[in-house]
Amino acid sequence: MKNCEKYSKQFFTPQGVTMDWVKKDSISKPPIWCSVDLRDGNQALIIPMSLEEKLEFFKLLCKVGFKEIEIGFPAASETEYEFCRKLIDENLIPDDVTIQVLTQSREHIIAKTFEAIDGAKHAVVHLYNSTSVAQREQVFKKSKEEIIEIAKFGANLCNKYKANAKGNVTFEYSPESFTGTEPEFAAEICNEVISIWNPTPDNKVIINLPVTVSHSMPHVYANQVEYMCKNLKNRENIIISLHPHNDRGCAVADSEMGLLAGGDRIEGTLFGNGERTGNVDIITLALNMYSQGIDPGLDFSNLPEITEVYEKVTRMHVYERQPYSGQLVFAAFSGSHQDAIAKGMKYRQEKERVWDVPYLPIDPTDVGRIYEADVIRINSQSGKGGIGYILETQFNHNLPPKMREAFGYHVKSISDHEHRELQPKEVYDIFVRDFVNVSTTVDVENATFTAIEGGREARCEIVYNGKKQTVISQGNGRLDAVSNAIKQSTGIDYVFENYTQHALEGKTTSLAASYVSITGNGKAYYGAGIDSDIIVASIKALVSAINIMLSKK
Repeated sequence: MKNCEKYSKQFFTPQGVTMDWVKKDSISKPPIWCSVDLRDGNQALIIPMSLEEKLEFFKLLCKVGFKEIEIGFPAASETEYEFCRKLIDENLIPDDVTIQVLTQSREHIIAKTFEAIDGAKHAVVHLYNSTSVAQREQVFKKSKEEIIEIAKFGANLCNKYKANAKGNVTFEYSPESFTGTEPEFAAEICNEVISIWNPTPDNKVIINLPVTVSHSMPHVYANQVEYMCKNLKNRENIIISLHPHNDRGCAVADSEMGLLAGGDRIEGTLFGNGERTGNVDIITLALNMYSQGIDPGLDFSNLPEITEVYEKVTRMHVYERQPYSGQLVFAAFSGSHQDAIAKGMKYRQEKERVWDVPYLPIDPTDVGRIYEADVIRINSQSGKGGIGYILETQFNHNLPPKMREAFGYHVKSISDHEHRELQPKEVYDIFVRDFVNVSTTVDVENATFTAIEGGREARCEIVYNGKKQTVISQGNGRLDAVSNAIKQSTGIDYVFENYTQHALEGKTTSLAASYVSITGNGKAYYGAGIDSDIIVASIKALVSAINIMLSKK
């Protein structure tokens, strides 16, 4: 591409970091979670949420288990202010939930902010000002010293208003555009704020390190976090918070590496909603931990419900390939994938082992998804394993391997011809229509049996091309005797190969299913029969196979 020379690094690589965090292979415990859906997420919507919609979303976040929720910028608009007051005045905030509000370092805004949270049992006042080179030079046209004075001014005002606050107030400071700020300057300005707020073990301060705009690879951000952890005053009384945006598609990696490097807390949104490419997706982060055996402390066991509420109040759409949440993320269309999943599921049921089913990083049912509806999806790319899996798990038909393969090709051909996905019920309907109790040309309307030496004698009423005749024939068993009667009366040439049968479990009436294979003209044909009588079911399966063979000639 042209003009790449106009771009250069907008980040600063910190000096003196040891990168000990690289030696860790996983996050050992969940961070403190803070949802910013109602503030950062809301301000990025084409149509911001109404007060009622924000309340519905707030209740959802509480249900999921968030203990810290940034509810808005109450000095920015009347709706934001009213929402904050409604939560407090109507006692809608659970006792174990802390609300968080954002404010700039300006006195009238800070005053309005403290007025908005008056009476809240627990609140975080989140102060910020921009610190990056680009912001200092282009937007504010101020020196480092002047930028520090802005932060100190706001920090002192927060102390002033906190003195008269009724509830428990915690402070948070963000050097906005942190990733474009010199690490030494970021540490300096944060330390100035820390000195004013003077955190203690019982009154800690949150220092938030936002990836306001993503400029670097994730390990660089992690090194910036490590640098801050080692250079902040009173570190033992500081909660290091991370707030990654997703401009480079690295928000999840930024967060995970940042936690390894010393971060304690994550600010993000459900499904990654937010400015530009969005915030870090807390669902992905939490379930990444969950997939490695760590309880994230948030309940995403009903993702379909969470998705429904989210899409309703935000008017956004959850992408079909969104990790864990998307409609297709557990779906397997590929035949080899379907076969591996089906075998893996069966193996796990037999072995009762830890979850390691091929192609499925977590058990879909743990997040409210359904195996049969969400995992095995049928189209022209599907295989016999997946199609057979649907028949077996949803409709109780356990086809023999060769018949499963033949039926699989039949279904794939239909899907390919119609250029669409087939739903499980459609697959079953195709099976019943084209393979079960088929009696188009030949039929056996009645059969009685007599034991003879070495086998059975069958007296059959056979219909062939609309004409009925009674035929008596012998065979080494009932079905063999019927098969010989059909050949004798119709002259149809085929070889009866074998059959299997089983009860159709889960049905309200007792039914049996039989499957028969025959060969004719050098090809194999398969039929199925269903009846309350297992012998009748096997005869119907044989008749089906014969009729299917005749239809192919």
